[in-house]
Amino acid sequence: QVQLVESGGGSVQAGGSLRLSCAASGRTFSNYGMAWFRQAPGKEREFVAAISWSGGSTDYADSAKARFTISRDNAKNTVYLQMNSLKPEDTAAYYCAGRIFSIARTMRAVRQDDIWGQGTQVTVSS
Repeated sequence: QVQLVESGGGSVQAGGSLRLSCAASGRTFSNYGMAWFRQAPGKEREFVAAISWSGGSTDYADSAKARFTISRDNAKNTVYLQMNSLKPEDTAAYYCAGRIFSIARTMRAVRQDDIWGQGTQVTVSS
């Protein structure tokens, strides 16, 4: 089983960019589908983007399409979320999640056996 640690959050002005990283421990990272979720204060956690365990497919929430890009580097045991053209409504705590042998489109819904990181805060000011 892998453990996940997010980094790369911070404060940025609207229109700016950030790249989030999620580093995984363990030797089986390449077997895990990975996803990013976010949760703003007072709101439910929502899906942002996912990438299949094979890296062959990706999936994005409508709010992330054309602005965010998810990618993975199995040699570095890391999944990334490149966020461009950030908006104040992107302000949230961002979490990465992993699920073994999962394809991207199935990771929109959270499951009990998902593995989670501790989150990293993104704040976008207008």
